[in-house]
Amino acid sequence: MLGTSRMLEGRTALVTGSGRGIGAAIARGLAQHGADVAINCLRDTESAQRVVADVEAAGGRGIVIAADVTDPAAARRLVEETREQLGPIDIVVHNALAGFQFDPRGRRAAWNLSVEDYTAQVNAAVGAAHAVTQAALPDLTGHGRGRIVSVLSDLIERPGVPYPEYVTAKSALLGWSRAMAAELGPLGVTVNCVAPGLVPSTGAAVGTDDQLRDGLEAATPLRRLAEPEDVAGAVLAFTSDWLGFVTGACLFVDGGLVMR
Repeated sequence: MLGTSRMLEGRTALVTGSGRGIGAAIARGLAQHGADVAINCLRDTESAQRVVADVEAAGGRGIVIAADVTDPAAARRLVEETREQLGPIDIVVHNALAGFQFDPRGRRAAWNLSVEDYTAQVNAAVGAAHAVTQAALPDLTGHGRGRIVSVLSDLIERPGVPYPEYVTAKSALLGWSRAMAAELGPLGVTVNCVAPGLVPSTGAAVGTDDQLRDGLEAATPLRRLAEPEDVAGAVLAFTSDWLGFVTGACLFVDGGLVMR
Protein backbone atom coordinates (compact mmCIF):
# COMPACT_ATOMS: atom_id res chain seq x y z
CA MET A 1 0.00 0.00 0.00
CA LEU A 2 1.28 3.44 -0.96
CA GLY A 3 -1.13 5.36 1.24
CA THR A 4 -3.03 8.41 0.03
CA SER A 5 -2.50 12.15 0.03
CA ARG A 6 -3.23 15.10 -2.23
CA MET A 7 0.40 16.13 -2.75
CA LEU A 8 0.09 15.74 -6.54
CA GLU A 9 -3.31 17.38 -6.81
CA GLY A 10 -3.64 19.54 -9.91
CA ARG A 11 -0.84 17.71 -11.71
CA THR A 12 -1.11 15.60 -14.83
CA ALA A 13 0.97 12.48 -15.32
CA LEU A 14 1.64 10.47 -18.47
CA VAL A 15 2.85 6.92 -17.86
CA THR A 16 3.93 4.95 -20.91
CA GLY A 17 3.37 1.20 -20.86
CA SER A 18 0.88 1.47 -18.01
CA GLY A 19 -1.93 -0.85 -19.02
CA ARG A 20 -0.72 -3.56 -16.64
CA GLY A 21 2.12 -4.65 -14.38
CA ILE A 22 4.59 -2.09 -13.08
CA GLY A 23 3.20 0.74 -15.17
CA ALA A 24 -0.32 0.14 -13.89
CA ALA A 25 0.91 0.21 -10.29
CA ILE A 26 2.70 3.49 -10.98
CA ALA A 27 -0.46 5.00 -12.47
CA ARG A 28 -2.51 3.90 -9.47
CA GLY A 29 0.07 5.27 -7.04
CA LEU A 30 0.13 8.66 -8.73
CA ALA A 31 -3.67 8.83 -8.66
CA GLN A 32 -3.76 7.88 -4.97
CA HIS A 33 -1.77 11.03 -4.30
CA GLY A 34 -3.91 13.36 -6.37
CA ALA A 35 -2.65 13.23 -9.96
CA ASP A 36 -4.71 12.84 -13.10
CA VAL A 37 -3.17 10.08 -15.21
CA ALA A 38 -2.98 9.19 -18.90
CA ILE A 39 -2.69 5.41 -19.28
CA ASN A 40 -0.71 4.43 -22.37
CA CYS A 41 -0.81 0.94 -23.83
CA LEU A 42 0.05 -0.60 -27.17
CA ARG A 43 -3.09 -2.64 -27.87
CA ASP A 44 -4.68 -4.04 -24.69
CA THR A 45 -7.15 -1.26 -24.00
CA GLU A 46 -9.36 -3.57 -21.94
CA SER A 47 -6.68 -3.97 -19.26
CA ALA A 48 -5.90 -0.26 -19.48
CA GLN A 49 -9.55 0.61 -18.84
CA ARG A 50 -9.39 -1.34 -15.59
CA VAL A 51 -6.47 0.83 -14.53
CA VAL A 52 -8.53 3.92 -15.38
CA ALA A 53 -11.28 2.62 -13.11
CA ASP A 54 -8.75 2.38 -10.29
CA VAL A 55 -7.49 5.89 -11.02
CA GLU A 56 -11.03 7.25 -10.88
CA ALA A 57 -11.78 5.32 -7.70
CA ALA A 58 -8.81 7.12 -6.13
CA GLY A 59 -10.39 10.45 -7.04
CA GLY A 60 -8.40 11.30 -10.15
CA ARG A 61 -9.20 11.59 -13.81
CA GLY A 62 -7.90 8.86 -16.07
CA ILE A 63 -7.84 8.23 -19.81
CA VAL A 64 -6.54 5.45 -22.05
CA ILE A 65 -4.49 6.27 -25.13
CA ALA A 66 -3.25 3.40 -27.28
CA ALA A 67 -0.03 4.41 -29.01
CA ASP A 68 3.26 2.87 -30.11
CA VAL A 69 5.69 5.26 -28.46
CA THR A 70 8.56 4.03 -30.64
CA ASP A 71 6.83 5.91 -33.48
CA PRO A 72 7.61 9.64 -33.07
CA ALA A 73 4.32 10.67 -34.69
CA ALA A 74 2.37 8.40 -32.35
CA ALA A 75 4.33 9.73 -29.37
CA ARG A 76 3.43 13.30 -30.33
CA ARG A 77 -0.21 12.34 -30.69
CA LEU A 78 -0.10 10.67 -27.26
CA VAL A 79 1.17 13.86 -25.67
CA GLU A 80 -1.29 16.05 -27.56
CA GLU A 81 -4.28 13.92 -26.55
CA THR A 82 -3.14 13.89 -22.92
CA ARG A 83 -2.81 17.66 -22.96
CA GLU A 84 -6.21 18.15 -24.61
CA GLN A 85 -8.07 15.85 -22.21
CA LEU A 86 -6.22 16.32 -18.91
CA GLY A 87 -4.27 19.56 -19.26
CA PRO A 88 -0.56 20.39 -19.40
CA ILE A 89 1.72 17.50 -18.45
CA ASP A 90 3.75 17.82 -15.24
CA ILE A 91 5.03 14.25 -14.90
CA VAL A 92 6.30 11.77 -17.49
CA VAL A 93 7.19 8.20 -16.56
CA HIS A 94 9.00 6.15 -19.19
CA ASN A 95 7.97 2.55 -18.59
CA ALA A 96 7.20 1.24 -22.08
CA LEU A 97 9.02 -1.97 -22.97
CA ALA A 98 9.61 -3.73 -26.25
CA GLY A 99 8.35 -7.30 -26.19
CA PHE A 100 10.75 -9.24 -23.98
CA GLN A 101 10.72 -12.33 -21.77
CA PHE A 102 13.04 -12.97 -18.82
CA ASP A 103 13.66 -16.62 -19.63
CA PRO A 104 17.11 -17.87 -18.57
CA ARG A 105 16.73 -21.15 -20.44
CA GLY A 106 15.17 -19.77 -23.59
CA ARG A 107 17.26 -16.62 -23.93
CA ARG A 108 19.58 -16.16 -26.90
CA ALA A 109 23.29 -15.88 -26.27
CA ALA A 110 25.07 -12.73 -27.40
CA TRP A 111 26.63 -14.46 -30.41
CA ASN A 112 23.17 -15.34 -31.71
CA LEU A 113 21.86 -11.77 -31.58
CA SER A 114 21.75 -9.43 -34.55
CA VAL A 115 22.33 -5.70 -34.65
CA GLU A 116 18.60 -5.39 -35.28
CA ASP A 117 17.87 -7.13 -31.97
CA TYR A 118 19.83 -4.45 -30.16
CA THR A 119 18.32 -1.66 -32.23
CA ALA A 120 14.76 -2.75 -31.44
CA GLN A 121 15.39 -2.67 -27.69
CA VAL A 122 17.32 0.60 -27.72
CA ASN A 123 14.65 2.28 -29.83
CA ALA A 124 11.93 1.09 -27.45
CA ALA A 125 13.87 2.50 -24.50
CA VAL A 126 15.75 5.60 -25.62
CA GLY A 127 13.91 6.39 -28.84
CA ALA A 128 10.51 6.28 -27.16
CA ALA A 129 11.68 8.25 -24.13
CA HIS A 130 13.17 10.94 -26.34
CA ALA A 131 10.10 11.23 -28.57
CA VAL A 132 7.66 11.52 -25.66
CA THR A 133 9.86 13.92 -23.71
CA GLN A 134 10.48 16.12 -26.72
CA ALA A 135 6.74 16.45 -27.31
CA ALA A 136 5.97 17.11 -23.63
CA LEU A 137 8.82 19.54 -23.01
CA PRO A 138 6.79 22.77 -23.41
CA ASP A 139 4.55 21.59 -20.55
CA LEU A 140 7.34 20.33 -18.29
CA THR A 141 9.43 23.50 -18.23
CA GLY A 142 8.96 26.92 -16.69
CA HIS A 143 7.21 26.08 -13.40
CA GLY A 144 9.90 24.23 -11.44
CA ARG A 145 7.96 21.02 -10.90
CA GLY A 146 8.49 19.12 -14.15
CA ARG A 147 9.33 15.50 -13.36
CA ILE A 148 10.66 12.73 -15.60
CA VAL A 149 11.29 9.21 -14.30
CA SER A 150 12.74 6.34 -16.35
CA VAL A 151 12.18 2.73 -15.32
CA LEU A 152 15.31 0.61 -15.78
CA SER A 153 16.40 -2.72 -14.25
CA ASP A 154 18.99 -3.72 -11.69
CA LEU A 155 20.43 -5.94 -14.43
CA ILE A 156 22.35 -2.86 -15.61
CA GLU A 157 24.51 -3.23 -12.50
CA ARG A 158 24.22 -6.95 -11.78
CA PRO A 159 23.48 -8.98 -14.93
CA GLY A 160 23.15 -12.30 -13.10
CA VAL A 161 21.42 -13.64 -16.20
CA PRO A 162 22.90 -11.96 -19.28
CA TYR A 163 20.23 -10.52 -21.54
CA PRO A 164 22.61 -8.45 -23.71
CA GLU A 165 20.12 -6.54 -25.85
CA TYR A 166 17.85 -5.69 -22.91
CA VAL A 167 20.67 -4.68 -20.55
CA THR A 168 22.25 -2.57 -23.28
CA ALA A 169 18.98 -0.72 -23.89
CA LYS A 170 18.34 -0.05 -20.20
CA SER A 171 21.94 1.11 -19.72
CA ALA A 172 21.49 3.47 -22.65
CA LEU A 173 18.30 4.81 -21.05
CA LEU A 174 20.28 5.54 -17.88
CA GLY A 175 22.81 7.51 -19.91
CA TRP A 176 20.07 9.38 -21.74
CA SER A 177 18.31 10.19 -18.46
CA ARG A 178 21.45 11.62 -16.88
CA ALA A 179 22.23 13.70 -19.95
CA MET A 180 18.66 15.01 -19.86
CA ALA A 181 19.02 15.77 -16.15
CA ALA A 182 21.96 18.03 -16.98
CA GLU A 183 20.18 19.53 -19.99
CA LEU A 184 16.84 20.20 -18.34
CA GLY A 185 17.95 21.10 -14.83
CA PRO A 186 18.29 24.81 -15.69
CA LEU A 187 14.70 24.65 -16.98
CA GLY A 188 13.38 23.37 -13.66
CA VAL A 189 12.89 19.73 -14.66
CA THR A 190 14.27 16.78 -12.67
CA VAL A 191 15.11 13.50 -14.41
CA ASN A 192 15.70 10.37 -12.34
CA CYS A 193 15.63 6.59 -12.70
CA VAL A 194 14.39 3.60 -10.75
CA ALA A 195 15.99 0.21 -11.35
CA PRO A 196 13.86 -2.64 -9.98
CA GLY A 197 14.93 -6.20 -9.48
CA LEU A 198 12.92 -9.11 -10.82
CA VAL A 199 9.18 -8.53 -10.37
CA PRO A 200 7.74 -12.05 -10.55
CA SER A 201 4.11 -10.98 -10.92
CA THR A 202 4.69 -9.25 -14.28
CA GLY A 203 4.08 -10.93 -17.61
CA ALA A 204 7.69 -10.52 -18.69
CA ALA A 205 8.85 -12.68 -15.77
CA VAL A 206 6.71 -15.75 -16.41
CA GLY A 207 9.65 -17.54 -18.02
CA THR A 208 11.83 -17.20 -14.92
CA ASP A 209 11.87 -20.59 -13.21
CA ASP A 210 11.40 -21.22 -9.49
CA GLN A 211 15.03 -22.18 -8.97
CA LEU A 212 16.27 -18.79 -10.15
CA ARG A 213 13.57 -16.95 -8.20
CA ASP A 214 14.47 -18.82 -5.02
CA GLY A 215 18.16 -18.07 -5.54
CA LEU A 216 17.51 -14.36 -6.05
CA GLU A 217 15.29 -14.23 -2.98
CA ALA A 218 17.94 -15.93 -0.85
CA ALA A 219 20.60 -13.49 -2.09
CA THR A 220 18.42 -10.44 -1.39
CA PRO A 221 19.06 -8.89 2.05
CA LEU A 222 15.35 -8.17 2.55
CA ARG A 223 14.57 -11.79 1.60
CA ARG A 224 11.86 -11.19 -0.94
CA LEU A 225 11.51 -10.13 -4.56
CA ALA A 226 9.98 -6.88 -5.77
CA GLU A 227 6.30 -6.16 -6.22
CA PRO A 228 4.95 -3.56 -8.67
CA GLU A 229 3.98 -1.35 -5.71
CA ASP A 230 7.61 -1.22 -4.57
CA VAL A 231 8.58 0.30 -7.88
CA ALA A 232 5.60 2.65 -7.81
CA GLY A 233 6.66 3.95 -4.40
CA ALA A 234 10.09 4.91 -5.71
CA VAL A 235 8.60 6.62 -8.75
CA LEU A 236 6.15 8.47 -6.53
CA ALA A 237 8.99 9.85 -4.41
CA PHE A 238 10.80 11.18 -7.48
CA THR A 239 7.64 12.84 -8.84
CA SER A 240 6.85 14.56 -5.55
CA ASP A 241 8.26 17.75 -4.07
CA TRP A 242 10.07 15.66 -1.44
CA LEU A 243 12.91 14.93 -3.87
CA GLY A 244 12.64 18.13 -5.85
CA PHE A 245 16.35 18.84 -5.36
CA VAL A 246 17.44 15.41 -6.64
CA THR A 247 18.20 14.86 -10.32
CA GLY A 248 20.32 12.44 -12.32
CA ALA A 249 19.90 9.75 -9.65
CA CYS A 250 19.27 6.04 -10.10
CA LEU A 251 17.54 4.23 -7.24
CA PHE A 252 17.82 0.44 -7.13
CA VAL A 253 14.54 -1.06 -5.94
CA ASP A 254 15.61 -4.64 -5.34
CA GLY A 255 15.75 -5.18 -1.59
CA GLY A 256 19.47 -4.53 -1.39
CA LEU A 257 20.62 -6.96 -4.09
CA VAL A 258 22.52 -4.03 -5.61
CA MET A 259 24.07 -1.65 -3.10
CA ARG A 260 25.80 1.49 -4.29
